Amino acid sequence: MTIDFQTMTLPTHPTIAAPDGSDVRVLLGLGAGGMAHFELAAGQTARAVVHRTVEEIWYVIAGRGQIWRRAGEREEVTELQAGVCLTIPLGTHFQFRAAADRSVSVVAITMPPWPGPDEAVWMPGPWAPSVSG
Repeated sequence: MTIDFQTMTLPTHPTIAAPDGSDVRVLLGLGAGGMAHFELAAGQTARAVVHRTVEEIWYVIAGRGQIWRRAGEREEVTELQAGVCLTIPLGTHFQFRAAADRSVSVVAITMPPWPGPDEAVWMPGPWAPSVSG
């Protein structure tokens, strides 16, 4: 059996726009999950969403911002800055925004792989979105 492993570099330009409005550069994936880099420009606020079938792990690589997450009775706002790693379990409502003076860049793993544009459902969030999904 031949194993087909892959290598790539970060695309220069966004590959797609995420349903929440952030710019996405799709990276590689395997059967159990996929990886992407996404970015929200300085002063922008994404749309609040909940995923239908996927969970995510985020790792902030640059910039600053905040993320709001709510699951059941638990609700919190977490500061985003380089080095912060967080989870978005299935069924979690979430929204993020970049700081007024700088963008925020994140690498995320989605499990299972992202199934397509109908995965994210828009929800009310704590902040007015400034981008469209």
